[in-house]
Amino acid sequence: MPMLRIRLTGSDDTARAVINLLSSVEGIEHVEEIDDLMSHMDDADSSSAGLSDVAGPKMHEIEVEVGNPSTERKVREAIEALAFDLDAVVEFETEEEG
Repeated sequence: MPMLRIRLTGSDDTARAVINLLSSVEGIEHVEEIDDLMSHMDDADSSSAGLSDVAGPKMHEIEVEVGNPSTERKVREAIEALAFDLDAVVEFETEEEG
């Protein structure tokens, strides 16, 4: 099944709203928010060393198994509309399995 990876820049509440929306779409096989696996390099000599990281919106990565291309299209359209309404930024990446 195709895997749709969604990168969302927004608040935790925005990510929850997107996940709730995904859970309500017929044809979705699996939805999971995955942790940020990339360690953030904070160089001790950097001018930004020690600065708070909570000033802006967070990055969330969500993986969705979609049953078919039609469902993927519905998911993209619904999330784009919700992200626009919630003032969030969203990116999509499709990965075919097999």
